Amino acid sequence: MISDTSKQKPRFRLHPTAILNSQRLRRSLMDTYDQKSFYKYIIGVILMLLSIGSLFYTNELVEELEQREEREVQLYAEGLRYVFNSPFDENFNVVYQVIQDAVNFYQIPAIYVNENNLANQTINIEFPAKINPQERERIIQEKLAAMKLEHPAIPVELGKGRTGYIYYSNSFLLTQLRYYPFLQLSVMLLIGYLAYLAFSSARKAEQNRVWVGLAKETAHQLGTPLSSLMAWVEYFRSDPTIDPSIAEEIEKDVIRLEMITTRFSNIGSIPTLKEEPIAEIITNFIRYLERRVSSKVKFTVYNELADEQTALLNKNLFEWVIENICKNAVDAMGGIGEINVTLQAPPQTKEMWIDISDTGKGMTKANMNKIFNPGFSTKKRGWGLGLTLAKRIIENYHSGKLFVKSSEVGKGTIFRIVLNASIIE
Repeated sequence: MISDTSKQKPRFRLHPTAILNSQRLRRSLMDTYDQKSFYKYIIGVILMLLSIGSLFYTNELVEELEQREEREVQLYAEGLRYVFNSPFDENFNVVYQVIQDAVNFYQIPAIYVNENNLANQTINIEFPAKINPQERERIIQEKLAAMKLEHPAIPVELGKGRTGYIYYSNSFLLTQLRYYPFLQLSVMLLIGYLAYLAFSSARKAEQNRVWVGLAKETAHQLGTPLSSLMAWVEYFRSDPTIDPSIAEEIEKDVIRLEMITTRFSNIGSIPTLKEEPIAEIITNFIRYLERRVSSKVKFTVYNELADEQTALLNKNLFEWVIENICKNAVDAMGGIGEINVTLQAPPQTKEMWIDISDTGKGMTKANMNKIFNPGFSTKKRGWGLGLTLAKRIIENYHSGKLFVKSSEVGKGTIFRIVLNASIIE
């Protein structure tokens, strides 16, 4: 357990102009995200309307073509009736060829079954080369069974009470056209998805350039006052009338500011990672942090890791993550409550879990989904970037995960950091 034994440090307040500027930036970021989301919805609605319109239009074409093919088969049946009831003369073959050509033109598969229920004529049905009679009959019966399910039979009156039947199925063109809208919908969805990826990639690239430029400019601007502060520390040490402990505490804060400056200057660059004792880093940083927040906040670290456990980290950036989460917790508790940090490595996994819980006001499910968005904040001051940067540091630089494990309004929130644990030999 880590307790507070030092004097409460004075807390600095932001100038009203700084608060106003941070609120403006936060609102600008939120407006940007809302606007981007609005555009995504508009694009989705347009794609949906186009898809629905295409489905209806193509369905009408399919119905018209299906009716036309039915009329062609009926014409074929009427032609067969004429041929079978007419005397054989020189016009017989001509008429018979004409009615077959009409069906062949649309490539409509059809089978004529005579009054004895025997299939004695097939049109537009392909058979393998060198097929034997038994195999041919098997194929015809399979096609016939499928045709009976697809369309009702068209009768052919043969006279003297005899009736034959024509069974048919849709042409290849009609079948293609029937499935075309679904193919078109899939293509449109794919195009929409690719456009979304390109749009998101461009947006992220633009945001990254803004954050990198802002961070490096901030680091540059902090350089001059830090040098001046270090000079003041040396001056306080040289003055015998000033308590030396004051200079030491100021120096700690100046060193802390230099580390923050280094963090900002390194944004946009690939950080250097090395094996670090994870429990020691967190414990030491919590000890440093508790001296600089309200004395009414109780910090506790529960270490369930092996003594030799390490992780591949960038120490400065990782401490920044812990600081952002803890400071958000302090604000959520109003400066009064408990923050518990639990370190554990689940068995049978290569992961390490770091749970940071507080006894604050908690958050709704809607806010849980937006808590890592740039500019989102439930506080009246601040830029709403702390958790966004923390998530990026963990996921982009440390190949881990940062998410809200659980939160209950009025009871508190638990953030979980998942890291790859180094193997202990």
